[in-house]
Amino acid sequence: MQANVKWVEGNTFIGRSNSNHNVVFDGGSDSAAPSPMEMVLMSIGCCSSVDVVSILKKAKQDFSNVEVQLTAERAETAPRVFTKVNLHFVATGNNVSEKHLARAVSLSAEKYCSVALMLDKTVKITHSHEVVQDQVK
Repeated sequence: MQANVKWVEGNTFIGRSNSNHNVVFDGGSDSAAPSPMEMVLMSIGCCSSVDVVSILKKAKQDFSNVEVQLTAERAETAPRVFTKVNLHFVATGNNVSEKHLARAVSLSAEKYCSVALMLDKTVKITHSHEVVQDQVK
């Protein structure tokens, strides 16, 4: 895997993946885009979400939405690394099994999500989840 990051101006950078996808980063106070640490946090969420959705589909769960709410704490002094991250999964659907959701979250955390497993060596990563019933229209 390879990537390239190019400075644009100020504190704005564009990352380009080996698969030719571009991502804008903001390394300062310009707020033109997410910071690198925000991107890492969102990467944990995306990586885990891919797993959870895939596992719920294989379990034939009737879900209409899966969202992960990410909360992180950082060290007070430089380097301001993550010290804690919580991933709270909310699966919305018709009779989604809490047991299946718990299993999907657990499998992602313990076996499949390479981003979280890599960061887990230095960051306390926790997971929680809830099932929300689809509103009947």
